[in-house]
This record gives sequence, structure tokens and C-alpha cells, in this order.
Amino acid sequence: MKPVVLATTFLLGFPVLAKAQTVPVALTHVRIIDGTGAAPIEDGTVVMQDGIIVTAGHGVPLPPHARIIDRSGMTVLPGLVSDHSHVGQLEGVRTDAQFYTVETITSELAQYRRYGVTTVTALGNNAPKVFDPMRKNAHLGLLPADMFGVDQGIGVPKGAPPVHVAPDQLFRPHTPEQARQNVDAMADEGTDLVKIWVDDFDHSLPVKMDPAIIEAVVDEAHKKHLRVAAHIHDLDDAQRVVASGVDILAHGVRDKPVPPSFVQTLKEKGIWYIPTLQLDEATTVWADQPAWVHAPYVVAGLSAPLRQQINAPAWRKENATGAKAEFARKSLAMNLQNVKTLWDAGVKIGFGTDSGATPLRVPGVAEHRELALMVSAGLSPLQALHVATQQAALLLNLHDRGVIAAGRRADLLVVAGNPANTIADTDKVEETWENGNAVAGPVVAITTPLSP
Repeated sequence: MKPVVLATTFLLGFPVLAKAQTVPVALTHVRIIDGTGAAPIEDGTVVMQDGIIVTAGHGVPLPPHARIIDRSGMTVLPGLVSDHSHVGQLEGVRTDAQFYTVETITSELAQYRRYGVTTVTALGNNAPKVFDPMRKNAHLGLLPADMFGVDQGIGVPKGAPPVHVAPDQLFRPHTPEQARQNVDAMADEGTDLVKIWVDDFDHSLPVKMDPAIIEAVVDEAHKKHLRVAAHIHDLDDAQRVVASGVDILAHGVRDKPVPPSFVQTLKEKGIWYIPTLQLDEATTVWADQPAWVHAPYVVAGLSAPLRQQINAPAWRKENATGAKAEFARKSLAMNLQNVKTLWDAGVKIGFGTDSGATPLRVPGVAEHRELALMVSAGLSPLQALHVATQQAALLLNLHDRGVIAAGRRADLLVVAGNPANTIADTDKVEETWENGNAVAGPVVAITTPLSP
């Protein structure tokens, strides 16, 4: 099958939208998973025009002169929406501020897009002079995927996050007054959210964020009608930031089970919870190398330097054992348990992986693994896909995507098989559509496979 690319131009070698097609396009004989959690529609049709879904369902009429594309046996679902990723942080296996460029970010967005992630939220460490124009272009369809995010973000002097970034990529206020000024600067830049890093990364940092600064950030952000997302790991920190009024937990609680009182607070206050299950899995899985890491769709997403690194026996041995690996495995196990508890209780769950923050959290691949991990936690495939589409869009207050319905953006993921029964079928990407334009999926020839 050849990919269908309509009305597409190229920027820095990557396919982007020039102008959405004006001729109606119909994907016919498809299984439709609409993103709402409802049962699939069999033998359905999705009609798109001018970047918008015109109609979708079983037995819908085809417009005159429509371009008909038979996708018999395949499934179409909304493009995936990432609520927590990062861009411009790395190249190959290196992380450095020098990689925060238009070229690097465009390349990363193209990879997200090939894997069906059509909306990306870059949650912090963004340089406004680069990020802000790119975000506008993304909204205009001039980049491979749409993009939202946090300008800079607010960390801790001599504390979190433990990254080396350029001065214009992160604030580290010493006082509540400075924190308020930082929030004001981010608001003036047009940031979509405010991000704070509050924990000490398993006691590897000498200090946590001062509670007075947390409260100042939340208060000032809410005055500016901005919501605050908090980086946490432990339950104590999660409870602290929730009491201070944060709106989004940017990671799951991973040190102990969430108690009923905390669960009830999240539900009553409508606080969003992004588990980022794949974050901890990525710490050890490339060293452990279970069968799934050898799948062509996975290997296709790995850079040559990363493939070389994780093929090295010495690297694998070093990263499969030790305190860091054990901490990651325990964190993942607790995260899986807690997300199921919160889902069953009706807490609002978002979708994210922290992909792009380190070389091991691979854009696109991480999001597909997050789906599999949510299912292993006890969610059904349809529930996991609902989180990654409609729920993830709602976390961003986006009502124009995440669902296959008339009037929504024509952001679609077409896969072989039936992900409603087998979540791994989501990995069988045939093509992705953004604003009604298609590109091929991620499976390409790889000359350097992973070692067995």
C-alpha cells in the first residue's frame, strides 16, 4: 500500500500541511474507534474535507466527486494527543541546550507524527524565541504535528530539574516574588500552562521546592488564568502540591499506594493525573530487551547512536542492575497499581510519557508503549485509547480533536487489525492524517537491528 499525501509541502525535508484538501476524501470499509470509549463501528466510512471531518459512521453517504480510499480490514482512530513530552532536548544519545533548534524540533515532531501522535505538549524547558514562533506555525498546520507547551518552566536553585539548559529555557526563582515575576513573564509569552518541579529526584538533589514558592506560583498563575502542572514522584509531594492548588499532576505517584482520601480529593477538585508509566519502564527496558523492543515499528524510531548504545553488552549490563534500575522497576509497579485505582474511582487521567526528555524515552515509541502499559494496569484497550485521544485533548481544553465526529479536526491514525481487542494492533501504523493530509507510518528498513 502506498501512502496518500494530499496538498502537502515540505519544510526542512519533512512533510507538512500546505493547504488542506478541498476535494472530499473518504476512507471506506474501516473499523472506527471514535475515541469516546464506545464500541467500534464496523464497516464504517470517514469523510474529510478542508481538514475537517464531514461525517463518520456506518452507511454514511459519500459526497459527489469524493476521492475514495478503500481501507478494508483496517481501523481508524483519532490521532493520539500527548499531554507530557519534551522537544529540542537531545540528539542521538546526547542532551544539551545546543539541540534546541527549529531543525531538531521539526524532526522530532515528524517522528511523533509518523507514530500517530498528532498533538504534542512540550511540558517545559522551552526557549521562547524558538518555541513561540514554532507553536504558532504548528497551529497553522506548518509543522508535522500541532504543538502546545510551557515556556521555560519553574525549577529550584541547586535542585530540580537536574538538567543543564540555556538561561532562557528555565526559571529558578529564589523568592516568591521572583516566582510571581517568572509566571508573569510566561503569561506574557503566551504559555499554555505553567510547570513546576518540586521533588528531589529520589534524594539525588539537595533541596526541594520551597512551599512558599509553590503557593506563589499557583496563586499568580491562577490570577493569569493559567493552570499549573507539577512534577512529582512521591505521595507526600503530590499531597503538598494538591493542597496548594495545582491543577495537573504531571507524573504518577510512585512510592506508595494512593489513599482513598487523596483519590477523593483529586476527583472532587477535578485535578488531572498523567501517569507517565513509560518513563520508568524506559530506564531499564532497553537493557533488559524484552521481545517487543525488537519489533520493526520500535527499531524504526531509534537513532543510529541509540541503537549502537543499547546494543553494547557493557551498557546493557550496567543499566539492567543497580539501585537506579531497582528504583525504576519499583516505581513502575506502584504507578501501574495507582493508575488503576484512580481510573476506577473516576479521576481524570491524561496521556503522556515524558518522551523526548532523555534519549531512552523515544518519541512515538513511548506513546505506543504507554497504551500497552495502561492495558497491563487493568484498563481495557478502548479505555486506554479513550485516555490517549478524547481525554488527553480535554486536559488541554481542546474540543476540536480527540474524537472522530463531524466538525472535528481530521487528525487520524490508521492501523491494521483491531486495537479494541488487541492494543498491540495500534502499533501497526499504516498512515497518519493531520488536518486531512496523510503520511506513511513508522515502519521503514533498518540496517542496524538490535542485538538478540
